[in-house]
Amino acid sequence: MSHFSTLRTKITDAEILKSSLRDLGISVQTDADVRGYNGQRVRADLVAVMDGEYDLGWSRNSDGSFDLIADLWGVAKKHNQTELINSINQKYAVNKALSQVRRPGLQNANVKVAVQK
Repeated sequence: MSHFSTLRTKITDAEILKSSLRDLGISVQTDADVRGYNGQRVRADLVAVMDGEYDLGWSRNSDGSFDLIADLWGVAKKHNQTELINSINQKYAVNKALSQVRRPGLQNANVKVAVQK
């Protein structure tokens, strides 16, 4: 029986997701296996390689968004999964917004970001 869960996200930009994970100090692999319980693995487009035996993965849907795939019980053994996923989503949102204001034709602006802890 698989321990993997699939969660719908609003993440749509793979490059921003990769840079967000790296900003958080998380190693990223593309087209790799997500590690789960008892050596189980599932393929994903992007994988956040976590400390320990469990990873987080994202696979693109037909609508262009990404699903999060993980053995959340296993991830919770080493990490607070809610805080981890929230920090990834928050960093992604900030980087996505910054990428939009840096588009050609927009004025450079001083941007300050308040991050909740």
